[in-house]
Amino acid sequence: MGSIKTKGIILLENNMGDFDKMVTMLTPFGKIGCAAKGARRNNSSLMAGTQYLCFGDYMIYKGLNSYKISSCETIEVFYNIRTDLDKLKYAVHISKIINDVTDENQNTYRILQLLLNTLYVISETDKDLNLVLSVFRLRLLCLMGFKPQIEKCKTCGRSDSIKYFSIADNCVKCEDCGRIDKSAITISTTTYDAIRFITTVEAKKIFSFEIPDEAKKELDLITKIYLNEKLEKEYKLEELW
Repeated sequence: MGSIKTKGIILLENNMGDFDKMVTMLTPFGKIGCAAKGARRNNSSLMAGTQYLCFGDYMIYKGLNSYKISSCETIEVFYNIRTDLDKLKYAVHISKIINDVTDENQNTYRILQLLLNTLYVISETDKDLNLVLSVFRLRLLCLMGFKPQIEKCKTCGRSDSIKYFSIADNCVKCEDCGRIDKSAITISTTTYDAIRFITTVEAKKIFSFEIPDEAKKELDLITKIYLNEKLEKEYKLEELW
């Protein structure tokens, strides 16, 4: 056993005893549960670093069956999310999905990177939150092995006249093939271009585009159904209170 230094972000926090906390942290090597003794004391050096959505450097001790946080240094607390209920609602929704799809002893470096990039955009920009969520959903699914085939119609091989996104077949389809696929959803050229961009561009650029409102609606519908289908769970964006 021994000490480990790692970066991480707090996905969940729960009170334990009179002054302690149990937190769930996403690190590059997976999601772990950590005890933070005395973190709820007013003078605790662990207080800030064990708050929900805090990203920081952590020194943790790995025992036989558990982790304990020895010290932490905050890097980012996403203050603007904490003070805006709309932004907080989307951040809570996203962190719930991340919590569901991650586990211990898993290479989660790119998922952690996606989460941090997404939270930064929510916190520091005025970008349409539904568009941010759509981008997050599709990119996450790509990281999980559900990257759709988007260069040509999977059924006939045509690269022109792409008009549909097939939920069942993880791909785009031309007008003729898509018409007979009951799981296929109609997409515009703009939405198709957005899907291609999200699934192929380097990580730091995934949010660097804008599309018209109609394309945003199409992308929202596709990514919501695609996520629910592949994760076999219905995720709803619900009010916090």
